[in-house]
Amino acid sequence: MNKEIKTDLTIEQKVESLLSQMTLDEKIGQMTQVRHFDDITIADIKTKFIGSIIHTPGPTPGTDAAEWQAKFVQLQWLALSTRLGIPMFFGVDAVHGQNTYAGATIFPHNIGLGAARNSKLVESAAAITALEARATGFNWVFSPCVAIPYNEKWGRVYEAFSESTEITTELTKASVRGHQGGLDQQVSLIATAKHFIGDGSTDFGVEGGNTTLSQEEVMERLLPPYRAAIEAGVGSVMASFNSLNGVPMHAYRAMITDVLKGSLKFEGIVVSDWKAYSRFGGTDVINAGVDVVMAVEGDFNMYVEGVRNGVLNGVISQERIDDAVRRILRQKFRIGLFDNPFPDLRLISKIGIQAHRDVARQAVRESLVLLKNENNVLPLKKDAKIALVGEFGNNSGLQSGGWTVNWQGMTENYAGATTILEGLRKFSSQDVLYDADGSADYDSVDVAVIVVGETPYAEFMGDIGGVMNKYQLTLTPEHQMLVDKYTAKGIKTVVVLISGRPLVVTKQLEQVDAFVAAWFPGSEGEGIAEVLFGDYDFKGKLPHSWPKSEEDYQGKYGPNFWDRTIEPLFPLGFGLSYQKGI
Repeated sequence: MNKEIKTDLTIEQKVESLLSQMTLDEKIGQMTQVRHFDDITIADIKTKFIGSIIHTPGPTPGTDAAEWQAKFVQLQWLALSTRLGIPMFFGVDAVHGQNTYAGATIFPHNIGLGAARNSKLVESAAAITALEARATGFNWVFSPCVAIPYNEKWGRVYEAFSESTEITTELTKASVRGHQGGLDQQVSLIATAKHFIGDGSTDFGVEGGNTTLSQEEVMERLLPPYRAAIEAGVGSVMASFNSLNGVPMHAYRAMITDVLKGSLKFEGIVVSDWKAYSRFGGTDVINAGVDVVMAVEGDFNMYVEGVRNGVLNGVISQERIDDAVRRILRQKFRIGLFDNPFPDLRLISKIGIQAHRDVARQAVRESLVLLKNENNVLPLKKDAKIALVGEFGNNSGLQSGGWTVNWQGMTENYAGATTILEGLRKFSSQDVLYDADGSADYDSVDVAVIVVGETPYAEFMGDIGGVMNKYQLTLTPEHQMLVDKYTAKGIKTVVVLISGRPLVVTKQLEQVDAFVAAWFPGSEGEGIAEVLFGDYDFKGKLPHSWPKSEEDYQGKYGPNFWDRTIEPLFPLGFGLSYQKGI
């Protein structure tokens, strides 16, 4: 704890007192974020006055939560042993639960929460995410994503709540309240609204591409969720990889300084995205208004020296540096980090507990959207003879999507999760059969539940037609075969689609009796079984309009706000239920 700061001062007085004592190197250190591996040596934390650590794919801090905490305690002590003893932030991409830790509660991705449209549920999920993040040693989370996707080719559609500005704005405010505890409560962790601005509305859905919208369109369509996040007290905003009308957002002073910090009166931290300093103009990033830079993967020394020389040479003003450090210190004082710099061992027992999983299972149930239900095939009868078809039906990794334990997700089961097959077997009075790849000969079943979808992906890896070119707007041939095989038998069929976005499934919708959009539901596969059996009704409504054909995506944006000439197969807000139909 810093002994130079009197405890009876206001936060602003404490910030100014500490800032007045700092050298340029100490200020730059506070503006620096690195990984706890590879980027730095342990000695750099003291000699370079590192202000924050990010945990990303790579070596984990330990084998269990206690070891994770112990690692961060060790690093924190190094920060506290510096001349001014300023504690560090520890940040993590906890985008649908503390998803970097196997055994944590993993919620549906935001697209599913957008289908549920339950702000209280979003707030509860965010609060649990924050608690489990703190239990593993973190005090800064890089969520929620408040993008508004305009084209399903974008590989991050599922990270956002909806193509609707209104839905996104409402759920953003709820998420920030949940993560940070609300304006009337003691904040112990800061959240991050990301990515500012236009990340989901790039031309043709390219991750990090160019967004060609007018200033009026940006202000009307994209800015409201950020205004809501600021009103809810969000501690940080992350700049985006995309350009806005040709100007990289990380170097766009008019948007970051004039609009975000000026017009919207944001007083928190503007944090860069990955390697922004080397990618977007070096000192231009600082001058645009970015306060904390992820100086990772070789950027660290270049960044520190570049900013230092920039100040000494007059390229970066001392006022710009002081503005950045004020914002950083303000948030550290706000969450009580100077008084309580270490994680709480008592929270470890809360990770993945049943009460948390109950909330996640509720989120799964409410996120499911029923697109078709003919011949009363749903709800399933618990005494029916059922075949569960497809490997996605018995694999928690596949059902959870990207940002699950690993950056690009997993293709195998992980600790604490339940699969759809486990759920069906739990609630059925009969022996549920399993056909992983369509090779089984199950002709005498009453109904086949066929689970198909997209394998996990994150960021540009999931762009359709992008650099990886791995994903498509339709089901894979293998998954189409599963549907063809069982419908050809004359068996009643229910398709459950696991995906991060609407896909073109017009043919399959015509073939089958019932069709459910389940998004990426996370760790609680049992929630899907509960609704299929009718223990709970369908509540979900489409957070995106649903395309008829691949041709719908030939235009710039696809079937939403900006291309009204395309009529969707299902409109935004569509969703059937057992009791009331639409």
